Amino acid sequence: MSDKKSIRKKLIMEGAFAFLIAVSPILFYWYKYMPEGAETWSFLGIEFGANGFDDVGEAFYYYFNKIVPLLLLVVWFVTCKNWWYYAILIPISMYSFQLFAVLTFDSNIVDENEVMYVVAVTMVVTPIVYFIRVKLVDKHVHGIDLDAMDAELRILKEKEELRKEREKLEQRQKTLSKKM
Repeated sequence: MSDKKSIRKKLIMEGAFAFLIAVSPILFYWYKYMPEGAETWSFLGIEFGANGFDDVGEAFYYYFNKIVPLLLLVVWFVTCKNWWYYAILIPISMYSFQLFAVLTFDSNIVDENEVMYVVAVTMVVTPIVYFIRVKLVDKHVHGIDLDAMDAELRILKEKEELRKEREKLEQRQKTLSKKM
């Protein structure tokens, strides 16, 4: 019974992702279907305003030029099974900051000040991705197993300590045999 539920849940999730990908071109060009020169537009009882732009069509142009790539990147991030999928967080953060700037439109400058925020995110994500890559390359490409190396180093250290202890005992034995 749980297998049917998990299969059903998987099909629903995959269907939602497929639907989102399929309607993304329609969403991307949604601004073309807005009334020209209108300051407001109502849809399903929700009223949208121009939010500082010339008209509501221009506002939707900027909104969906940020929302659609952001949604597609989030779908890619969620469904990616590769080791480098954290790198997708960099363009996700870029589009998120740009969307925030467009939604809180104060000046006529769009897509210019967000680069500093993206640099901060990049400075965190890039080392994480690099270290994951190094560990995977060392283990799978070069055949280096760090845990096995640590165990081998520990064994070598113990052998060295035992060798030094044995030398001390031999030295004591020599000094005792000379005294007798």
